[in-house]
Amino acid sequence: MAFNDTSTPLSLLRTRRSGKPRDMAGPGPGPEQLEAMIGIAARTPDHGKLFPWRFVIVPPVARAALGERLVAILRSEKPDCTARDEEAALQFASQAPALVVVLSAPVVPHKIPAWEQELSAGAACMNLLHAAHAMGFAGAWITGWAAYSDAVRDLFGNAPQKIAGFVFIGTPALPLEERPRPLLSEIVHTWNPGYGPDA
Repeated sequence: MAFNDTSTPLSLLRTRRSGKPRDMAGPGPGPEQLEAMIGIAARTPDHGKLFPWRFVIVPPVARAALGERLVAILRSEKPDCTARDEEAALQFASQAPALVVVLSAPVVPHKIPAWEQELSAGAACMNLLHAAHAMGFAGAWITGWAAYSDAVRDLFGNAPQKIAGFVFIGTPALPLEERPRPLLSEIVHTWNPGYGPDA
């Protein structure tokens, strides 16, 4: 089969780039578009059919309240935080038109290892970015301190759930910058029996 580099699906995959949430403006996805994106994200590989991920939409009317919660948690977890840190937390919550918090929600204990379930949550984040790009928007998968705070996680879910990422979606106000990509020769190798500790 010939490699068709001009087909629409391949073109989308080859051109997807992350945007900076602070540079995303309106319009953002409407409720139906956002629901469609999440439906696509939920088609990620999932060993055991466990659905080990959850999606929490933070609507525009709740973004200011989220910012206030983040500042309060920041103050409690980092007593030496500065006014600039607090402002950054407020801006984090308010940037980009749409925000979806993706949770890793492993089913434990279970015969399917938690690691596989966590990988599936990461794949769900990636599928969400692909869906946003396919619909003409820019997306960004962000973590930072808030993703690793149990108190922030508790705003959206419960242990053993973890925040896999904050996915911001909107229209880029500035051209998206291409980032350095590795040469395939640097990251792709062909295995042969001579490899390994006994080689």
